[in-house]
Amino acid sequence: MSIENEPEVIDRAKRGDPDAITLLVNEYANTIYRFAFNVCRNQDRAEHTTQETFVSLLRKLDQFDNRSKFSTWLYTIVSNHCLMLARGSKADRHVSIDDEDNELPESALGVSEADPHVIAEQSDLRRYLDEAIGKLAQEYRVVFTLRDIEGLSTEEVAEILDLSVPAVKSRLHRARAFLRNELAPLFQEHDHD
Repeated sequence: MSIENEPEVIDRAKRGDPDAITLLVNEYANTIYRFAFNVCRNQDRAEHTTQETFVSLLRKLDQFDNRSKFSTWLYTIVSNHCLMLARGSKADRHVSIDDEDNELPESALGVSEADPHVIAEQSDLRRYLDEAIGKLAQEYRVVFTLRDIEGLSTEEVAEILDLSVPAVKSRLHRARAFLRNELAPLFQEHDHD
């Protein structure tokens, strides 16, 4: 968190201070977009979800009661928008990885400065993993993204999604098992090389 005294900034934003609102949006815009893209698997949907998340932030900021971290509260909002968007459109279940609009943008990933061979291997692995994540059902993809990509704790994911900790663990276990099965043939090919 780079905002000094975030609770004070949130209080100012609740009172309608445009500078405070801008600070919050600037602080969390990349995080929200990256999460939305990882769940929605589409740039347009991620941009729409990010915009809707910040509209909700403005409408509901007075409901934030400081009982959780502000980022946790925002993840709850963006997760709900992602799930609502998925329910409204069943087309996202089979997203083509050949569509350039569905490629994970570099801004959503850490950029490595390793040698070209390592970068090429990482790019291939990222593409296979991205394809496998895209095949996950939305409820598993959200849990996997929050826990394993965003690095939140199991308890935070449970709070964000209003699930029990065992339910989060179960979904995460199933998501990881699915991804392991999807990627296993890739690693078997490398073992035979």
